[in-house]
Amino acid sequence: MDAAEVLERFRKSGALLEGHFRLTSGLHSAGYLQCALVLQHPREAEALGAALAGRVRALGARAVLSPALGGIVIGQEVGRALGIRALFAERQDGRLTLRRGFTLAPGERVLVVEDVVTTGGSTRETIDVARAAGAEVVGAAAIIDRSGGEQRLDVPFHALAAVPLPTYSPEACPLCLAGQPVVKPGSRT
Repeated sequence: MDAAEVLERFRKSGALLEGHFRLTSGLHSAGYLQCALVLQHPREAEALGAALAGRVRALGARAVLSPALGGIVIGQEVGRALGIRALFAERQDGRLTLRRGFTLAPGERVLVVEDVVTTGGSTRETIDVARAAGAEVVGAAAIIDRSGGEQRLDVPFHALAAVPLPTYSPEACPLCLAGQPVVKPGSRT
């Protein structure tokens, strides 16, 4: 699956949005990729997960770890395609942590899987959760890389598509300056 096919799947499901958005990172953008709209279709989720798994199979992961909420569905699908377990970290007292009885073994080879990477903050935080458990993070992956190559991860990173949607600090956002209302569509408020 190439980048054009990924974006076509987003367009067909209405998951490529235009407007004025406040991203999880706090940055603003005129474009937003609402992965939940494409991943709500099990066949689409399965196809995207299998394609992403094909890109990372050689890393030899034994578990997938995703940040809740956005990474759960794609993490599950990548885990299924690789034939390994998929677990997620979720926020407790403002920090990502393993809950619900999830554990990682010391030295376990972990792949961190996210839906969209913009600044890489959630991915880095998830990597930190795995490392705190003693696991070895062998790589990270996402359906969409909208970081412009600036995710600053210290592990190999793979994405199905790079989407160069510009982002702005709220103070320098031309949409804010034009008085356009901002919407927060993500899972973290």
